[in-house]
Amino acid sequence: MKGDPMTETPETSPAVYRLLPKLAQYQQLTPDGGDLRRLKRWQRLGAEEDRPVRFRTKWGGERNWSKGDFPSGYPGAPILSRRLVDRFGADALRTAGTLMPVEIEDATTDEFYLLLIDQVIDCLDLRRSSRPKKLNGEVTKAVYRADALPSHLPAFRLPQFPGAVQWNGWAAERLVELASDQIEARLCWSGDPTAVPHPDPWGF
Repeated sequence: MKGDPMTETPETSPAVYRLLPKLAQYQQLTPDGGDLRRLKRWQRLGAEEDRPVRFRTKWGGERNWSKGDFPSGYPGAPILSRRLVDRFGADALRTAGTLMPVEIEDATTDEFYLLLIDQVIDCLDLRRSSRPKKLNGEVTKAVYRADALPSHLPAFRLPQFPGAVQWNGWAAERLVELASDQIEARLCWSGDPTAVPHPDPWGF
């Protein structure tokens, strides 16, 4: 894979997004249940023995649909096509974690990668954010401490909500641009007081 990192990452106003595939006519990847559970356990507990070593999936959707470049809506399991990785820059993505090849049932020539986010950054303003849900730590209304936000990274996870990938604004905008109409970007928070966050960024 090409490894050209992004040359410019600063943003005039920091922002954090959740990315997911748009509801369009593209095939999506459905993870194996056991592999997804292991991923979630690793994200929640952080034990090295739980770190995923494989991630099996299968295509879903109409066979005549194109295969999406960002074909996973699971908040903690972003999957990117080889084309998207190359165009964004593999080295830039690796600053946030590990690119692991995805195994796809009956599609051995398809090249897709799961981005395992290793960077867990405590940058949430707990006083101004909604209380994390007991079940999974979901934070519906998030306010970040701008001085602690890792704006140099494309993505990160929160210790309070470890099962969800948070994308910095510059990376989200770049991926949306590269994937054309395939990615929905839901604003979780912005340093711009006039910006309006999505009312339910982690819902479906």
